[in-house]
Amino acid sequence: MSQNFLSNYTFSNGLSVKNRVVMSPMTTMSSFYNGMVTSDEINYYGLRAGGPGIIITGVANVSENGKGFEGELSVTTDSMIPGLTALAKAIKKDGTKAILQIFHAGRKSTSKVLRGEQPVSASAISATYPADSEVPRELSHEEILQIITDFGEATRRAIEAGFDGVELHGANTYLLQQFFSENSNQRSDEWGGSQKKRLKFPLAVIDSVKQAVKKHSKNPFLIGYRLSPEEIETPGIRLENSLFFVDQIKEKVDYIHLSMGSYKRTSLNDKKNKATLISQFSTHTKGVVPLIGIGSVEHPDEAEEVLHDGADLIAIGRELIREPKWVQKVAIGDIASIRTKLSPLDMDELAIPSVMQVYLTESFNSVMHFTTDSANVQNYQDTLAPMEGFEKKI
Repeated sequence: MSQNFLSNYTFSNGLSVKNRVVMSPMTTMSSFYNGMVTSDEINYYGLRAGGPGIIITGVANVSENGKGFEGELSVTTDSMIPGLTALAKAIKKDGTKAILQIFHAGRKSTSKVLRGEQPVSASAISATYPADSEVPRELSHEEILQIITDFGEATRRAIEAGFDGVELHGANTYLLQQFFSENSNQRSDEWGGSQKKRLKFPLAVIDSVKQAVKKHSKNPFLIGYRLSPEEIETPGIRLENSLFFVDQIKEKVDYIHLSMGSYKRTSLNDKKNKATLISQFSTHTKGVVPLIGIGSVEHPDEAEEVLHDGADLIAIGRELIREPKWVQKVAIGDIASIRTKLSPLDMDELAIPSVMQVYLTESFNSVMHFTTDSANVQNYQDTLAPMEGFEKKI
């Protein structure tokens, strides 16, 4: 099969990438307690740099009350810039572009993580998953405006640190998604109510980020948006809602990035809809904005399937944990040496931070293809994955 995913790609703003492979954002849970970058993270990303055209970092919170879990990156203050600069430099080895994913966790946090402070959200409604989710405090109008400003300031810091773009994490039931979802946003003011009003917050965040790029960046700088196609709660986001959402933002961002565990996924809510989600989103994005397809891509032929289904770029996650040189090996035809299984004894050699090793073993054991658990195999074709908000992080 041809390997079109190794061809270069140029975004509409002029930024070119050497191939269409994107290392998907995956948390390492390895930042310092205050969100500063650690050497473990730099080594982890550095080993995987040079192959993919783009590497997207794990999430960095933009507000102090936006932290979702321990070991999370932060971009809340200028004191974070030196560490982020070192991280961007490590990623940009041999022409790989570096994207900083930014977010606010909203109700997907805890008072323990926030050092006694109650989590916040669009409305004072707890998340369905996990079952012991705390009831958040409803954000005031003034607080919403501050978070919008925080996203802009985070973008400025990413620019100053040398990143080539930011990705707004509007997926996995975090705050941007919480404002759009009828499940979590039941406000009656200008920030909630109708579908159009529930769009106001994410649109304002996009505008804040665009203004920061216009003011501070001298070079082409990407603004991406990641979204989850569906929620399984009722009420909640359905596929038609997400396609509407894409239509509203597709001319305001530089790419759309789906979040799902399998590129073969069809609708989780409408079982009569047999078309893949990637193909359905591509009918709305094709010729307007590039679409990043994702989900359990391990082999070169699977990457080609994602492009054939309508995506413009392919995000690869767990496979790049197992095989940091995946792109380089595919490029020289050394397919036989690609590591598709992971021995727990090799994780240090692969520069996987120790805390991340525990995370992979406990939360992703059934899909990491550990050599010690070969019989315990799962895929995410017909269900939400843990990173999509279905299970509690360790």
